[in-house]
Amino acid sequence: MRIAIPLTEGRLSQHFGHSEQFLFVDADPEQRNILGKEIIRAPEHAPGLLPKWLRAQGVTVVIAGGLGSQARDLLTAGSVTVVTGAPVTDPEILVARFLNGTLANGTNGCDHSKHNCGS
Repeated sequence: MRIAIPLTEGRLSQHFGHSEQFLFVDADPEQRNILGKEIIRAPEHAPGLLPKWLRAQGVTVVIAGGLGSQARDLLTAGSVTVVTGAPVTDPEILVARFLNGTLANGTNGCDHSKHNCGS
């Protein structure tokens, strides 16, 4: 499984479409451990670009703070599991919680009336 986490200043970004980088974590869900990780600079923001780019990177799970409905729909249509409302904390803690089944969807931090969380 390949997990993507949007980052700003090395921590979970609350605004998916405006993240600076993505942490990609390759994990074994049965053993619940991390096999490898890499950080890649996010492409320039454009509506609908990030979901396609993430699928091209082999992503099967996205853990995000705030995520717009268009991005969520595009990701789930591509068979990507999406967890939103994750707390701003160390990304590896989020991955461990996900693998242990203790990371649930929280309040989506995206409110397009105030800002664009990205698509």
